[in-house]
This record gives sequence, C-alpha cells and structure tokens, in this order.
Amino acid sequence: MDSMRFLYSKGVLSCSSDAPPITTFLESLPGSYTTTRTHENGTTLLFWERHLKRLSNSTRILLNSNPELIFKTNKKSPLLFSPFPVTGLKWESRIRSLVSNSLSQVLPIALKERSKGEELAVTALVSGDIEKLKAMKNVLDLHLHIGSYIPPVFGIEESGAHLALVGHGRDLADAKYSDWVRLRKPLEKLRPPSVTELLLSNDGDRILEGCITNFFVICQRDMSEAEGKYLDGYNNVYSVEVQTAPVSDGVLPGVIRELVIE
Repeated sequence: MDSMRFLYSKGVLSCSSDAPPITTFLESLPGSYTTTRTHENGTTLLFWERHLKRLSNSTRILLNSNPELIFKTNKKSPLLFSPFPVTGLKWESRIRSLVSNSLSQVLPIALKERSKGEELAVTALVSGDIEKLKAMKNVLDLHLHIGSYIPPVFGIEESGAHLALVGHGRDLADAKYSDWVRLRKPLEKLRPPSVTELLLSNDGDRILEGCITNFFVICQRDMSEAEGKYLDGYNNVYSVEVQTAPVSDGVLPGVIRELVIE
C-alpha cells in the first residue's frame, strides 16, 4: 500500500499517486527548504517557528550568494544571475505568508486522511519563478509536501544509527537547499549495506555532520579540567560535555543542533 502524500504547488493540490515521494520532489525543484513533523497525534508542528526562521535564512543566503540554487533555468538558454541584495524583515514576512497560506489549504486534509498512529512529515520549499523575475513581480513560490510518518521507537538497538565516513562537507553549508539531494547521490553509492547515515569530513579526522543529520559526541570530561561539577542520583561527582563541529567549519545550523546547544 502506498504511503499517503500531498503536494500543494502554485494553487494546485495533488494527492497520493499524483504527488511524488519526497526525494523526487526535492530533486525536481531548486530552492531552500525545511522539514519538520507533527507531534502528539498531529496537534503540533515540531519547533515550527525555528523552522520558519531557518527557511527564511536559507532563502536569504542563497539569494545573496548563489541565486542559481533558487531559480530553475532552461539548460538551452541559461540565465546569468547576480546576487540579490536581500535584507530586512520583508522576505521573512513574505515567506511566512506563503507557508501559512499553503498549510491552510492542505494540512487539514492530510490530518483527516492519516491513519491511526501516524504523524505527518511536512516539507516547505521556496523556489524562484523565472517568469515573475522577468516581469519584476514577486519572484518566490512556495511548494508544500506532506507525507505520512511513523516515529521510530527510541531507545532500542534497531532504531540506532549505523555510520560510515564517506565524503567532504557541503558548499554553502549554512543554508539548507534541495540541490544537495542530487549532489549527495555519489556518496549514497558508497553506503555499506548496514549503514543508515553517512558522515562528512574535510580531513578524515574532524567530523562535520551527517548527510541529513547533525552529529554530536557525548564524552566524559577529565575531572581536572572540568569547570562545572554535577551530582548524579548517587551523589557521585561527574562532568560530561557535548561536542559538535562549529558552524564556521561548514555545517548546517540545524534546528535540533541549536536546541541541543541551548
């Protein structure tokens, strides 16, 4: 049985077999995007405000530095882009409005159609419209993809990640953009059968992030170097720290990464 899927794009709603799988959707359109899921039986979109902010930031970064990653061009007659000077809050307000309007059209339908025990995976993608650009109109379109999602059971071995180090870090790592789905395909061919996530490193030593995840190390600190000491339930003194690559090394400032650091 096919998974439930919905795609809302340019005012048209496609359902189930007419809506592509999420990977096909991301490969078909350039742009910035963010993905979250519902929680507590579909009543909440997890960390939605943070995702909207990240979507706006990614769009701004791409327009300012590499508009080709936002606009879909004709290979036979490609357009040459100059960076867009995007500043201020108007872009964030525009993106929020586009997302809100699209969600209101499709989310109630998806919630009604989902099966018992399922949550929803929600992906919002912002792309540029060449024709609107030529006409000097609002250049951004919002495409919303919603699919069924069954949360994995946490704390069991089968749900754990199995990792392999395979390649260099991403270009424009501080933005989340759909072209990465295509660019990482050569890395996917190197994936061993049992591996569930591929890690990126520029030097083979310092790990940056996963292809689709953040990466953290939790380690026990040397007590002689510990600045803060904590008591566990047995009144034993211990100190641990969480380590992750800094954004300046070339990693995505992910929503979960931000929450863990906070």
